[in-house]
Amino acid sequence: MKLTAGFEELLKDYIKNISELKALCKKCLNCQRWNGNVVLIILDAAFTSVGVNYFQVVIPKVKAFEFEFVKTNKVTSLLSLAKFDYKSAFHIWKNSRSWDVAQKIAKYLSQLSDDDKKSLKLWAESSSFENWKNDPIGKIKGVGFITYQYLRMMGGIDTVMPDKIVKRVINEILIKANEMPIYDDMEFIKKVEIIAKTTGYRPIELCFMTWFVNNPERISDMP
Repeated sequence: MKLTAGFEELLKDYIKNISELKALCKKCLNCQRWNGNVVLIILDAAFTSVGVNYFQVVIPKVKAFEFEFVKTNKVTSLLSLAKFDYKSAFHIWKNSRSWDVAQKIAKYLSQLSDDDKKSLKLWAESSSFENWKNDPIGKIKGVGFITYQYLRMMGGIDTVMPDKIVKRVINEILIKANEMPIYDDMEFIKKVEIIAKTTGYRPIELCFMTWFVNNPERISDMP
């Protein structure tokens, strides 16, 4: 599939602060979100899965957990997160489903290696979006396709999560360029990969770009 003429020019109008965007994506691909703390990366994914505002809700809540439980060494690893009595953190986050998802992910990953970051990378490298329903993490109840893709990205995979914001912005550009919008998740990811190859941007850059179209200054808020 080829892109229509003018698509790349339209895309450039959407991408702001590209140097900061590239730095964020490099950090993500190197498993350095949340200063490389995989416990916080897992909580980020689990809390985000509920569908609340990322900047106004998820980031402050994960930071609150970090301050009270990580910096005080009450939760020091994926294994300790898996065994954590999350009711003691209900004052930070009350959604039991999110905690259950986080703990099951942590339990599985903790079995892959004694090094949390290595465990996340090992899983991400062996995963694929086409086979997500058969993946050990994809099988966890409460882990949807978007959460699965988001976790793969934070584990170092250059891909895209087809959430509503990402789809809306990319499809808006496609429509302006007289292209057909893509709504199926799998086909959407394949389309973004084609866009990436054609334009020279990474899939992950195109993904995160959509979060900052209206608020490019938010890039600096991403942990």
